[in-house]
Amino acid sequence: DPCLNGGHWTGIDCLCPPNIEGPRCQFGVPTINITAELGFSVTMEARVINRNFSEDMGDTSSTAYRGFVDEFSRTMDRIYHNVSGYRGTRVLTLARGSVVVNYKVLLHPPARTTSLDHRARELLEAANAAAQPHNCSHLAGRCQATHGRSGLGSPHWCFSSPELCRKYTPARFSRYYYPRWMGNSLFCISNCSLNVPSSISCNNG
Repeated sequence: DPCLNGGHWTGIDCLCPPNIEGPRCQFGVPTINITAELGFSVTMEARVINRNFSEDMGDTSSTAYRGFVDEFSRTMDRIYHNVSGYRGTRVLTLARGSVVVNYKVLLHPPARTTSLDHRARELLEAANAAAQPHNCSHLAGRCQATHGRSGLGSPHWCFSSPELCRKYTPARFSRYYYPRWMGNSLFCISNCSLNVPSSISCNNG
C-alpha cells in the first residue's frame, strides 16, 4: 500500500482522507475552511415562571418534555427572529424553579467586525424585551420568562490560537496550521498557503 497519512489504496490510486492531498496522500491541503464546523452558539438560561416543572419533563422522550420544548422553541423563534445571524435554538436541560430552561442559541458565523459578545447582548435584549405577559401572544398567561446568559457556547472563543486548528487538520501536519479570518470565513492556513502575509515560496517543494 503506497498511501500515506491514512490514505486508502483502491488498486488504481490513493483515496485520501479529508484535508489530505497528493498522489500518495503525502501533503496537507493549503487551506481548510472551518467556519461551518465551529457551530457558533451562545448558551442562555430562561426561567419560565408561569409553568411548573413535572417529573416527566426530566425524561427527554416523554410527551411533556417534547411538548414543552416545541412550545419553547416556537416562542424563541418569534423573540429572536430579528437578531443578526439567528438560526434556531436547542434545549439542553429542563430543571425545577418554575421551569428553568438551559438552551443554546444557534448562530451563523459572525462577520469579522461582530463579536459573539455583541450577539449575546442582542439576544438578552430581545429576550428581556419580550418577557412581558402582554407580548406572549397565544401563550398568554403561561410563558412569562426571565432570561440570563450563562456563558458563551462557541467551542473556541480565541480565534487567533493555533490550538483552534488542531481538531481540523491532519495530525502529522497540525503544528504547521494556524487560524486566519479571510472575508467572513475562518480558515486554517500554513506558511505554504498562497496570498497570505506569512506565505513562503514553495516552488521548490
